[in-house]
Amino acid sequence: MAKAARKKFAAAETPTSKTVSADKHLNSVFKFNTNLGQHILKNPLVAQGIVDKAQIKPSDIVLEVGPGTGNLTVKILEQARKVVAVEMDPRMAAELTKRVHGTPQQKKLDILLGDFMKTELPYFDVCISNTPYQISSPLIFKLLALPQPPRVSILMFQREFALRLLARPGDALYCRLSANVQMWANVTHIMKVGKNNFRPPPQVESSVVRVEIKQPRPQIDFEEWDGLLRICFVRKNKTIAAGFKSKNVLEILVKNYVALAATQNPDEMQQDSNKDHESLVKQKIESVLTSTGYSENRAAKMDQGDFLKLLYAFHQTGIHFA
Repeated sequence: MAKAARKKFAAAETPTSKTVSADKHLNSVFKFNTNLGQHILKNPLVAQGIVDKAQIKPSDIVLEVGPGTGNLTVKILEQARKVVAVEMDPRMAAELTKRVHGTPQQKKLDILLGDFMKTELPYFDVCISNTPYQISSPLIFKLLALPQPPRVSILMFQREFALRLLARPGDALYCRLSANVQMWANVTHIMKVGKNNFRPPPQVESSVVRVEIKQPRPQIDFEEWDGLLRICFVRKNKTIAAGFKSKNVLEILVKNYVALAATQNPDEMQQDSNKDHESLVKQKIESVLTSTGYSENRAAKMDQGDFLKLLYAFHQTGIHFA
């Protein structure tokens, strides 16, 4: 009987039981704010898989976005030289601080309390994120715009958002986001993560993607590129010509044309102050779309090469998008 009791006691002290107890403790301490995307990754195997895919070097500084209670953080700390964790919720930051207090990992962790999008980031080699859904797109573009981008980013998103990053021309989910991100980075799918791997479970499934920013970067202006895509993808299944017939689009392009022309040829613009610039810009747009052959094309089926040719042709006629 004593032997059976010992076995029962040992079973109660297994890691699984401890995890359950920890979950109950955190659920009693925290009321998770799902409006801020607080869905804590609780599956240690998934967490380890994410860290393994990052291929962290002992010399690496890792940026973690939204560490929460630190289930990913402690695994990153085992491999990295330093971890910079950006956390918006002071309660989560306090829990993470307590978790590493008194351990060798304490000196390797630097917590930045605040909104990731408003935080000035230090240098880092790798980015890992269980991304709050409402900053998915801003986070991607902030990483792309960094003067010294990370070597690799392993990012978890809602499944549909991740699939948009991966979508190719002709796919149902192909959109401005797809064309934009794929111009500046190589994106690959790493793994699917079911909703039951989180506490509390989100309403949708998730996916982890690997993002490697291209080096060297494409030699085009981001604002110009994105400006063109905004017009083309307003109605991605309509013709490109239809997108340029919008009154708002035409007003912006005329304004840009006049501003640039006034800078480059001020005397000529002064003489032509009464000229109908709207008609001129309309003619230039029609000429570009006809000469390139993209007038009847649809953005949903156009690739990076198509958009680059279109952008170059517009620039040759003095039409700019930013």
